[in-house]
Amino acid sequence: MKHREHRPASFYWLAIVFGLFVLFLYGPVITIFILSFQGPEGGLTFPMRGVSLHWFHALREGVGDVDIWTSFGRSVKLALAVTVLTVLFSVSAGLAFRRRFRGDTAVFYMSVASLIMPSIIVSLGIGLTFRLLDTFIKYLATAWGFESFADTWTTSMGLFTSALGAHLTWTLPFDLLVMFVVFNRFNPAYEEAVRDLGASPWQSFKYVVLPIIGPSVIGVRMFGFTLSWDEIAHTSQAIGEQNTLPLELQGLTTSVTTLGTVTTLTSLAVMICGLLIVRSIAKRRATVR
Repeated sequence: MKHREHRPASFYWLAIVFGLFVLFLYGPVITIFILSFQGPEGGLTFPMRGVSLHWFHALREGVGDVDIWTSFGRSVKLALAVTVLTVLFSVSAGLAFRRRFRGDTAVFYMSVASLIMPSIIVSLGIGLTFRLLDTFIKYLATAWGFESFADTWTTSMGLFTSALGAHLTWTLPFDLLVMFVVFNRFNPAYEEAVRDLGASPWQSFKYVVLPIIGPSVIGVRMFGFTLSWDEIAHTSQAIGEQNTLPLELQGLTTSVTTLGTVTTLTSLAVMICGLLIVRSIAKRRATVR
């Protein structure tokens, strides 16, 4: 009979602490998910008043004067744009910082400086910058004789201008740090081998570097999407006239649990897709070997 290892009392105490920590992290998500199935008379409190899909049907039909699905679409479009630019910039920066260049330290600290600044201050600064830009555009239009253009001009702030820039100040520093770590551990001998065989720099990157760092790039993509998807502080002062879904959620009470469930499931779907892609890449590598 195999002797069972005796665990010290500290193991069980640490297990309890870890369980409470996990409950603290995921308890609110589970609570929101459960409350989204309240009956028609239900609210944001326990015990639940019935179980139904009433609020999901209400969400599908719209929530009062708030156009939820339009704001949902804006958030998806913005998150996808942020994801693409974040991946391109972070991978390019990771490649660039593999070699030292003059001013690289200053560029690095400038790139990650937004992490230590309050989000609302960054958003407010971007919003003020675009308002000054609007004033300057109107001034130039008036000075050059385009009064009608100046009168009809509203703002340059929008989803793919000020809001996109605000979100990039949030997502890029995180993903830059990830790619710096990835390339710091990358073995350049693989590139040197294919270069000795006559491969061009682009072929070396496409067929050697990119497949190796592929899982990390997918992780950066998921990170960029999820950070942008539910961001409020960086968006609040820089979005312009059209709100994203998180900003619309701030003004709702009756359907907030249902919307929270939908947005959480969207984030989980993106993460699961990314993990499946990484798993597929790993299986393909194992097959090749």
